[in-house]
Amino acid sequence: MGEEEKIREILALIRLLDEPDRDVFLQVSDKIHSYGAEVVPFLDHEWESNPDVLVQQRAESLIQRIQFDSVKADFGSWIRGGYRGLLEACLIIARIQYPSLQEEEVHQHIAKIRKDVWLEINENLTALEQIKVFNHVFYETHGFTGNTEFIHSPDNSFINKVLETHKGNPLSIGIVYLLVAQSLDIPVFGVNLPEHFILAYLGNGGMDDPPDTRHSRVLFYINAFGRGAVFSRQEVVAFIERLGHKPNPSYFEPCRNEVIVGRLLNNLFNAFFKEGASQQAARVEQLRQMLNG
Repeated sequence: MGEEEKIREILALIRLLDEPDRDVFLQVSDKIHSYGAEVVPFLDHEWESNPDVLVQQRAESLIQRIQFDSVKADFGSWIRGGYRGLLEACLIIARIQYPSLQEEEVHQHIAKIRKDVWLEINENLTALEQIKVFNHVFYETHGFTGNTEFIHSPDNSFINKVLETHKGNPLSIGIVYLLVAQSLDIPVFGVNLPEHFILAYLGNGGMDDPPDTRHSRVLFYINAFGRGAVFSRQEVVAFIERLGHKPNPSYFEPCRNEVIVGRLLNNLFNAFFKEGASQQAARVEQLRQMLNG
């Protein structure tokens, strides 16, 4: 099929968006969907120019369906790639809500924070001194803080919004904190506590060490949601016991990217569910199922 013929067919199909017969419309919808991303500009134009509410709703639904296909494809590639790149996964997930996300702006935000920390830090500092300097830049200079007023908002799970507003929940603030820290070779990793997400400063060794030895390399823990407060293993134990949980070795060990991303998807699913955004929650659930295999 030539390009002109393809465009004529797309336009003819779009003119059928007001089709009253549901079965016929489903066939039309599937055919439009089969064109993928190249049909989105045509649907956008129809959504903007056609005052028919039904046509607008159907065009918007098709656009979202096609855009989410791209999210699923990229998320599947991330999984097959061995879960490398936490930032990459966060950017893919953010496109559920912000399909036109400018990824370069996110990279620039992180690079700006990194540079400001880099200018203040030096290799002669102790681990605690490094974190003290990091905290000053992260919380005082850049103003990151917990979004306690809207802690269940879906935007708390989208890295572009967290970087834009400098507000988030314990997980999203922790993710930004560790991404910046790791970009400076500061060995900060996530810890998947029940009901909270904290960070660990790892001494000698790293995430490639056997899981049962990583906890012994933790020098201290960091509460990114609590303005970078530093605390010990015993304080983590006390926190877990207050929650009514028995200490589990995994509560003290740095966790891998897929665990953090799983928690991010859980938070996002619950946020959409509480808002009654069932379609968005269903999309998040598809990614959760992909991650869980």
